Amino acid sequence: MSAAALRLGVNVDHVATLRNARGGLVPDPVRAALLAIESGADGITAHLREDRRHIRDEDMARLKRELSRPEIGKPLNFEMAATAEMLGIALATKPHAVCVVPERRTEVTTEGGLDVVGQQVALAPFVARLNDAGIRVSLFIAADPQQIETAARLKAPVIEIHVGAWCDAVIEGRTAQAGEEWHRIVTGATLAQSLGLEVHAGHGLDYATAETIAALPQIVELNIGHFMMGEAIFVGLAESVRTMRAAMDRGRSRIGYSA
Repeated sequence: MSAAALRLGVNVDHVATLRNARGGLVPDPVRAALLAIESGADGITAHLREDRRHIRDEDMARLKRELSRPEIGKPLNFEMAATAEMLGIALATKPHAVCVVPERRTEVTTEGGLDVVGQQVALAPFVARLNDAGIRVSLFIAADPQQIETAARLKAPVIEIHVGAWCDAVIEGRTAQAGEEWHRIVTGATLAQSLGLEVHAGHGLDYATAETIAALPQIVELNIGHFMMGEAIFVGLAESVRTMRAAMDRGRSRIGYSA
């Protein structure tokens, strides 16, 4: 079975985390973004949190400006919570895409998918405003049929499936749970595609799990950050991106895709 090319979005949040640990200007997440693009990334993801714990407002503005340069021309995926403040920033920044994620200030990282079923009344005008501005909306959700069907009703063109539970089960050798989570992902991706949604995946992916999930033809984009930034400490960011790109291409080749 053939499939569309699989895009790699590199999340640069944790370059900013390292910068903010000491203060100052280095390491620069914008420099990391440009190097990632040079090394094979198809786009850049950055999460502007309400507490600004890593990416800052000026980072988002610079990312949009640099990625929009004609000689680069790559998309910015703006991850954010569904708040009035973030909506205003997104409308002013005008990224290629906004990925709406759940956010709690006490969490270390995003712990689960957005509850679009429970929050659909609040999310409907939020999604509509972004759609009207020509910003592609993605909802970061679990591979749950109700969540996926509600995302389609909200007219968000894209969902990103939170695959963290599957990745954790694979890494920790919990085979039965990994199998159950994988079944949910496959079923959810198939349902989403049948509803006309574009399907992305992210959270917790490493080289091995990215290669595995790349074989799902319904999924057209993976957004990966923490693992590659960790690997970059040992092999460099360019090599980390190239190795991830190669793993994804190997996985994609299993369904008849070749670059």
